[in-house]
Amino acid sequence: MAADGPPSRRLARRQLELRSVTSSELISNWPLGIDSYVAPEIARSALIVIDTQVDFVDGGSSPIDGTTALLPNIVHLLEAFRTAVLPIVHVVRLYDGDDVDLVRRSALRSGARIVRPGTPGSQIAPELRPEGSDELDPVQLLKGEPQRLGPHEVAIWKPRWSAFFRTGLDEHLHQLNVNTVVFAGCNFPNCPRASIYDASERDYRVLVASDAISRVSEIHLKEAEQIGVVHAPSAKIIERLTLY
Repeated sequence: MAADGPPSRRLARRQLELRSVTSSELISNWPLGIDSYVAPEIARSALIVIDTQVDFVDGGSSPIDGTTALLPNIVHLLEAFRTAVLPIVHVVRLYDGDDVDLVRRSALRSGARIVRPGTPGSQIAPELRPEGSDELDPVQLLKGEPQRLGPHEVAIWKPRWSAFFRTGLDEHLHQLNVNTVVFAGCNFPNCPRASIYDASERDYRVLVASDAISRVSEIHLKEAEQIGVVHAPSAKIIERLTLY
């Protein structure tokens, strides 16, 4: 075992170091006048990357417009969170049988090959995976168990739109003392939006990486603001990470 202890202990120590920054300093890094109850606290944040899998990028079986173009921004966010020793969760889809959204069932019953468990298309886009990580294990994930990909990085399967529905995400974040979730990934109108609303309902502070989620529009961001969601480009979020 490394001299500085196991991953959970290193993360706890890093959070203590980061939380030495005062609340007023944390709030001052976001727009002037932001409500202290919704202001992101980077020191207690986790990055949630949604559905950035091979089938949903260019060349996959069901590509989502704009996702491939945003992968570099997601990569930069991942690298920044890894450097800051803060949690990362890759939330993924695995379409297996009828345990899928109603709107997907006809296509899948007709034989559509979209993020089928164990297929190359179900894997996380290669550039987003931590170095040396295993491929996704569909048996483990479909049991509802998180799969560790790196020291502070896991994958979790979600059966529906929201990353919180029938998953262990909420428990995982609470165990890590997270109160702020930063969202990036694929197809804002579907899974990211549902996940954002569910995060808000669970009293998480929510920060959207506005240039790291495909198919997001200015209207989407304005609507999200109405429930206290903060949004910023990935470079601004990374800048805040480097302050701590």
